Amino acid sequence: MSMELRLAGPDDAERLSAFARDAFDAAFGSLYRQQDLASFYAGSRSAETYRRNLSDPAVRTALLEEDGAIRAYALLILGRGFPERPQPHPARPALLSQLYCAGGTTGQGLGASLLDWATAEARDWGADALQLSVYSENHGAQRFYRRHGFAHIADIHYWVGTHRDDEYLYELPLG
Repeated sequence: MSMELRLAGPDDAERLSAFARDAFDAAFGSLYRQQDLASFYAGSRSAETYRRNLSDPAVRTALLEEDGAIRAYALLILGRGFPERPQPHPARPALLSQLYCAGGTTGQGLGASLLDWATAEARDWGADALQLSVYSENHGAQRFYRRHGFAHIADIHYWVGTHRDDEYLYELPLG
């Protein structure tokens, strides 16, 4: 069994949507009411949303697969950052919008591989900063991103349906 990293295409939208919902649910599903999760999944984790993203040249999505099964993925948006970021804003940001791994894979290097991919893609595109948000109570993810050079630069909010989460904006300078 070997892990393969590849770019996702529009034909991957259904599988990616299912994996993304499962991964989010495993990590955070217990925090939300069912109607908030349903609204969130319908909007940001639907197959149609992924199909649209996978057709957008500014959005790049990488899959890590093992024997044809998705084990992790990352979604990178070039030219987009967080408006909540304190001044000065990066001139050419990239946003790591999603990075999720299958349950039980922590410590296997999947997240690090995808983060390396996203950082290289952002650099190749000419980004001067890579931004992401981390749930305020996800201390393991915060440690992971700090180990990779990211710094907490602002407190922001993230909405799951009508539920507002406190999040941290993390940034890695690429200049």
